[in-house]
Amino acid sequence: MSYIKSRKHAPATLTALATLAMPLALHAEGADTTPTVKLPEVTITGKPASDFQAPARSASDKFTAPLLDTPKSVTVVPAEVISQTGAVSLTDALRTVPGITVGAAEGGNPVGDNLFIRGYNAQSDTYIDGIRDSGSQSREIFALEQIEVVKGPNSAYGGRSSAGGGVNLVSKTAKAENFSTGSVSLGSAKYHRATADINRMLGENAALRLNVMVHENDMPGRNEIGGHRWGIAPTVAFGLTGSTKVNLSYYHMQSSETPDTGLPFNNPFTSGPNVAKNGDGTPVSVPRDTFYGLVNRDFRDTKSDIGTIDVKHDFGNGMSFRNVTRYGRTSNDYVWTQPDDSKGNLALYGTVWRRANTRNVVAKSLGNTSALTGEFQAAGIKHSYTAGIEFGREEMDRGSYLFTPGTNNPKTNTFTCPTAGAETLYNCTTLVNPNPHDPWVYSRTLAPNMTNVVSNSRSAYVFDTMEFNPQWLLNVGLRWDSFRSTLNVPAYTLNGVNTAAQYAKTDSNFTNYQAGLVYKPSANSSIYVSYGTSSTPPGNDGGDGLDALSATVQNLKPQDSKNFELGTKWEVLARRLSLSAAIFKSKMNNARVTAPDGGTQNVGKKTVDGFEFGVSGNITNDWQIFGGYTWLDGRVDDNGFVNTGTTAKPVWSASPFNGNVFPATPKNSASLWTAYRVLPGLTVGGGLNYVSKVYASINNNKWAPAYTRFDAMASYEVNKHISLQLNVQNLTDKLYFDKVSSPHYAGVGPGRSATLTANFKY
Repeated sequence: MSYIKSRKHAPATLTALATLAMPLALHAEGADTTPTVKLPEVTITGKPASDFQAPARSASDKFTAPLLDTPKSVTVVPAEVISQTGAVSLTDALRTVPGITVGAAEGGNPVGDNLFIRGYNAQSDTYIDGIRDSGSQSREIFALEQIEVVKGPNSAYGGRSSAGGGVNLVSKTAKAENFSTGSVSLGSAKYHRATADINRMLGENAALRLNVMVHENDMPGRNEIGGHRWGIAPTVAFGLTGSTKVNLSYYHMQSSETPDTGLPFNNPFTSGPNVAKNGDGTPVSVPRDTFYGLVNRDFRDTKSDIGTIDVKHDFGNGMSFRNVTRYGRTSNDYVWTQPDDSKGNLALYGTVWRRANTRNVVAKSLGNTSALTGEFQAAGIKHSYTAGIEFGREEMDRGSYLFTPGTNNPKTNTFTCPTAGAETLYNCTTLVNPNPHDPWVYSRTLAPNMTNVVSNSRSAYVFDTMEFNPQWLLNVGLRWDSFRSTLNVPAYTLNGVNTAAQYAKTDSNFTNYQAGLVYKPSANSSIYVSYGTSSTPPGNDGGDGLDALSATVQNLKPQDSKNFELGTKWEVLARRLSLSAAIFKSKMNNARVTAPDGGTQNVGKKTVDGFEFGVSGNITNDWQIFGGYTWLDGRVDDNGFVNTGTTAKPVWSASPFNGNVFPATPKNSASLWTAYRVLPGLTVGGGLNYVSKVYASINNNKWAPAYTRFDAMASYEVNKHISLQLNVQNLTDKLYFDKVSSPHYAGVGPGRSATLTANFKY
């Protein structure tokens, strides 16, 4: 960390900005003044109740400066916050990060961690220790050390990606010490969970660490929803005290559950005589536990296996080389009922069609990355750099299920449901009081139209932080990517109809960069301005999401995004508390939309203007805080064209949705978690999550209302080895909707629940 000797020659404009960014008292902290007055040394003792302080540096070696001096918005969710909030999944943990929303699954969008960051779909932008984690999944947290959320264009770091950002999961690895920790939890809604984390030295130069987890629970307030899962994650480290370190790790997790169906929207008609029968566009008003699925049909089974070899050699003089090889295989197999509202059944008949969304997918990936990291001085400028190359291969095989008998209403041979019950073979049910145990009888087979997608990528990158003097730094990054993907669907016959084979191929080369100028008014602060780009090629999702490869989009260029950001970061209160703020503007000028000729072209435009604030750390030895606020104004400036004529005689007119708000993008979102040690050994905590109105589609005619959710926690240290923790989630039992991106339904948030956890540490 560089410290400043004097600030008397700092440019006036930047000094003024620093003064506006923080109170004067905080502005002065950490900076030398003249004359120097020597004060008596004061020693502060006492152990904080917990530590919410973010690490000084990112776990990724692509960040060549401390987080304080990185000209980018980065939120680190530490292990203590994950533990105190009672999070047991990635989406649980990300609830503490404003600006992130979770999308609902749909026909083309799989059930899993469908994340939106700053309004942009970031489903394929999840990484484990810096390497892309492919495949649709619902990720656990039992083997994670922390979670890093990088906001803004992510392509300079991860290659093909969204304009919103990415999430990096930092794994637990073997350490040079002996310890054993674990937890056992019981709670409402049949909640049971146990974890263990054991680390042992193997001689003087190696160590073994083992993390295991078993979990089961129903969803509070949704009686038919629930499931179980288990996982194991061993790691072995060699060369802990030498110049060459080797980490071998393996991760396995599998789950079995009944997936949720959510509640349909009550606004299916956009024109015609039935528009007057529409509701206001919110989810239907029925009891929280209303479930439109079928218990003997709906299921979801997942499995993840990931093996990693991580080798690092330290050459000395600040230079090191690292090579990581990873193989992963994930599967996502499900049938779940979508309460389809698109046919007008709700408004016309008070019924719901039980649409069966199905998927059977296996995704395999092989990645290798090599990076050289170091420091050097040239012409009086200090350079901290990382340069590397990456290779990746992903293969996805995806299928769907056929049912006998089918899932249509046999009385109409369509999706319309004038009646419900046995005469519809229970494919139609009532809007109010549906019976999830209806005796739906069927046989299930895989459809013959299996889809295979193979993606290969090559990348080269370099990052450098140049320190001109203790006050001025320049961070730059450049990355080149080659992305090739092919889609194959063999010819098949279904119900006597022959379908020709499908083939599509995309071949994209793109370069992305970022640059950020950092001014440090004091050693404990920074002010920055940055610019970055991002590229999203066709088939970005590797065949397992919304951004699929097809003949329609195969020849299109990658969507390019640009982001401008002005921000400031401060470490105050003896550098125990981190504060950050940023304003930003993101532009996509070549979004894929329908063109005037009815084809798909890169002619659309999207913009996001935003502001965010973050806080993390210790206010006092007894008081910790973690949270933030994000304001987003995401607009579809040009959504292309729509057909206002007929299929036979199309008339392409400018989209009526121009100027609408991004789906799954709340204008305001905020979170706060705080904990206070009221007595020795006794800590109480609480938090809130606020999300404003969220639209479910680009039409902006279906939406989930704003909500505020409150949580509470209390923990007590019985002795140095045992502690107890009580969590109450959704304290007021608020009915809210936490997954919105499908135009058909909204995901229902969990009701009030309580869990008691016994933690062990030896």
